[in-house]
Amino acid sequence: MLQSMTGFGNASLDSEFGKISLDIKSLNSKNLDLNYSLNPIFRNIEGDIRSILTNTLKRGKIDFKINFKISEKNFNSNLNHDVIKSYIKDLKKITPETLIDSSELLKIAITLPNSIETNRPDLNKNLLDTIKELVKNAVKELIDFRIQEGISMEKDLLSNLDLIKNKMIQIEQLVPDRMISIRKRLKKTLDNIKVEIDLNRFEQELIYYLEKFDINEEIVRLKNHLIYFKKTINESQIEKGKKLIFISQEIGREINTIGSKSNNLPIQQAVVEMKNELEKIKEQLLNIL
Repeated sequence: MLQSMTGFGNASLDSEFGKISLDIKSLNSKNLDLNYSLNPIFRNIEGDIRSILTNTLKRGKIDFKINFKISEKNFNSNLNHDVIKSYIKDLKKITPETLIDSSELLKIAITLPNSIETNRPDLNKNLLDTIKELVKNAVKELIDFRIQEGISMEKDLLSNLDLIKNKMIQIEQLVPDRMISIRKRLKKTLDNIKVEIDLNRFEQELIYYLEKFDINEEIVRLKNHLIYFKKTINESQIEKGKKLIFISQEIGREINTIGSKSNNLPIQQAVVEMKNELEKIKEQLLNIL
């Protein structure tokens, strides 16, 4: 089973301190790229949250956010008058009164450090443990999303793979006629020149020439790569994207070699179709975990 790297999950909780909601989304990336925004009161469990995300999501660009709406009864703040007055006094020293009035100075002063004393609640251990479970629930929802998208992508990949296989079979059927055609063309060319040739030597050179243009080895390797690709999709391990990309590169190598050796219009047309399907596969693999 494949998993996409794209997904979304959320979870929420109404606690005695207020509403806590979690949002997590994932996009494709070569490695695990964590970006999270935490309220300072959750710093005690930051390491635990990071561990959960790292161990379960493996790869992708992860954006994680905890929203905490504190209830009014658990939140209060006070202006620190002495600090604000001191800020205003210092601001007046460096700012002529003709340029800025006192109300503007007050607006600036209350934004400076320690101007407002905020009393935030300390979350108890049970609630912090509950939040960690909430993170796991959000991650599970994201993984479920990834799996569902992965199922759809797997169907597309197998369909593209079957089209490549069908074109390969078509090429395989064209190979004998191609070799006969090459032999006849060379013989005709020599006949037109009207020179006497050593038939034994001609056969030896012809065999050597045909071996250079033989594509049976490439077809055999291509078959094996297609089988290995399918086998990898069905493996139990979760992370398969990078491995499938490497296999697709090998498939592309064999298809290119067949195209360059063929010197045959129907085979080259089939190669173009195979390349087209392979490009679709490569695009899909960029989003496979």
